[in-house]
Amino acid sequence: MADVVCLPPAVQGSIVAAVQHFDPAAILIVDGGFQLEPAVRHKEILWAVGQGITVVGAASMGALRAAELHPYMRGVGLIYRWYRRFPFARDDAVAVLHGPEEANFCQLTHALIDLRRTLRNALRLGQVARSEAENFEKAAATLNFRDRSVISMIRHALPTSNDDEIAAFGKKLSSAFVSQKKDDALAAMQLLRAGLPRPGLLRDFRMTVAFKQDLDDAGLDI
Repeated sequence: MADVVCLPPAVQGSIVAAVQHFDPAAILIVDGGFQLEPAVRHKEILWAVGQGITVVGAASMGALRAAELHPYMRGVGLIYRWYRRFPFARDDAVAVLHGPEEANFCQLTHALIDLRRTLRNALRLGQVARSEAENFEKAAATLNFRDRSVISMIRHALPTSNDDEIAAFGKKLSSAFVSQKKDDALAAMQLLRAGLPRPGLLRDFRMTVAFKQDLDDAGLDI
């Protein structure tokens, strides 16, 4: 099993810094910043690939960059495949608001892609009707990513509902919640762990660097 160093969400310069400080065998990009700092650049990822480093992306910014840089960067997971199939899909479908580094970049809102997967799961489980799921999805899509959550989606879709009705729907959707971003991130970690050299091969053994928030096969219908 390879050593893994977990770093904050990737931004411009993060890949170069990671290569210089850790000399990794592989880099996994999961999350990335884009509001307060420039987003991680395509050229620095290609530079790392040129150094012989495997760069993998999944779940969020990683899935976006992997889809954009295919086949030079390897993508993992349903979200990556969705962006490969629909190259003009909304970037904000994976965006979330998160806390500061001191709070371990804790997630404060839900990604649109997770809400869509949750609604489809709730529909399959009979928790919501198709018309309700469609209404909730439209509401979620109109919300800014900084405001998206299960409850805010329900309130936006049902503005005349009372608190009890909103709480009832919230309970149903929470029980059916699908964290596709987390699932894809874990799948990418498992791939890297399985594919890296064994620790016994010391001359080839290096660590993996992962850019993430928290790492606490379906079809493409998301």
